[in-house]
Amino acid sequence: MTTLSAPRETRGTAARSGLLLAALAAPAAMGVSGPSLALPEATRALDVTPAAAAWLMTAFGLGMAVGTPLLSATAGRRGTAGVVRAAALLVALGALLVLLAPGLPLAIAGRTLEAAGAAGLNVAAFQLAGHDRTGRTPGLVAIGSAAGGTAGLFAGAAVAGVLGWRAALVLPLLSLLTLRPVLRLADTGPAAGARAGGAAAGAPPRDGGTPRTPAAALPLDILRDRRFLAAAALMLALSTVNFGLMYAAPRRVVALTGWGPVETGAFASVAALAGALLSWQLVRAAPALGPARLRAVLALGSALALVLAVSAPWPVAVLLGSGTSALVTAGGQGLLTGAATEGLPAARRGLAIGLFNLAFLIGVAAGPALAAFADQTVQFI
Repeated sequence: MTTLSAPRETRGTAARSGLLLAALAAPAAMGVSGPSLALPEATRALDVTPAAAAWLMTAFGLGMAVGTPLLSATAGRRGTAGVVRAAALLVALGALLVLLAPGLPLAIAGRTLEAAGAAGLNVAAFQLAGHDRTGRTPGLVAIGSAAGGTAGLFAGAAVAGVLGWRAALVLPLLSLLTLRPVLRLADTGPAAGARAGGAAAGAPPRDGGTPRTPAAALPLDILRDRRFLAAAALMLALSTVNFGLMYAAPRRVVALTGWGPVETGAFASVAALAGALLSWQLVRAAPALGPARLRAVLALGSALALVLAVSAPWPVAVLLGSGTSALVTAGGQGLLTGAATEGLPAARRGLAIGLFNLAFLIGVAAGPALAAFADQTVQFI
C-alpha cells in the first residue's frame, strides 16, 4: 500500500488520504459548537440555570486544552496509531457518560473526557497529514476541521430536534466511523512519522540526540519573548470573542426572529462558514498590510463583530458579526502562528506553537462561560 510519505505518491492518493483525515477531524470540531442551540433544552431537562448549562460547552474547550499536549506526548511513545486508539476510547467513554448522566456534573465530566479524545483525534489527523510534503493533505484536514466547527451549529440543532439534546453533545462519535481506515493508514505509515508529527502538534522537536538540560526544556524564554506574548494574547482575545459569539449570537437571532433551533443553526452555520472561507483573502492581503496593520485589522474586526452581534437590532447584522468573527479568528490563527515564533530559535518553535495553540483553546473554553455570565448579569444579550 502506498503511504503518505512515498516519493511517487499521486495527487489522487493524497486527496483520498486528506478527505479521510478531514472526516476524522470534522466531527471532533463539531463537539465545540454542536451543543449551542440544544442548551435551552438541556437547561430545562437538567433543571439548572443557563449559566450552569453553558459549562457543557466550556468543559469541551477545557478538555481539548488538556488533551492536546497529553496526547501529542503519547505519539512520541506509542506512535500515531496509539494516539488514535487512546483518543477513540476517550471519545466513546465520554459520550457514554454524557448519554447516561443523571445530572449536570456527570454530563460535564463526560464532555471533558470526550473533548480530550477529540483533541487526540485532531492531533492524529494532522500528524498523519504532515507526512505529505506537498501540503495538500494538511490543507484538506484544516478545511475539514473548520467546516466541522461551523456546521456543528446546524448539526447539533438538527440531531437534538430528532434524538434529543444529549445527541447534540456526542457529535464527536461520528469520528469513530473512520476509525478502521485511519488505523490502517497509521499502521502502514512511516515509523518515524508520529514522532515528527509531535513537533507539529506542539511537542518540542527532537534535536538528533543532543542532551537537554531542565532549563532548556522550560518555556520561560518563550514566555519572555514580546512578539510571542503579543501574538498569543491577541489570539486569546480573538478566540474568546469567537466562541463567546458561537454561544450568544444564535440566541440573539432566535430572540429577534422567533426562528426554531434548526433554522437558526442553518443560517448561523452558513455565516460562520462564509467567514472562515473568506479568511483566505485576509491571508493573501497580510504581506501588503504588514505586521502592525494586520494586528489592528484583526483586533478591530473582532471588536466590530462583538458590537454587531450583541447590540444590532437586525438578525442579518448579528449574523454578519458572527461571520466577521469567524473570518478574523480563522485568518488570525494561521497568520499569528508565524508572528509568535518569528523571534525564537528553531529548536523552540515547536513548543512555542503548542503554547500558542493553548492560548487559542483557552479562548474556546472561556468564550461560552463569559457569554453565559454576561447573559445572567449584564443582560446585554
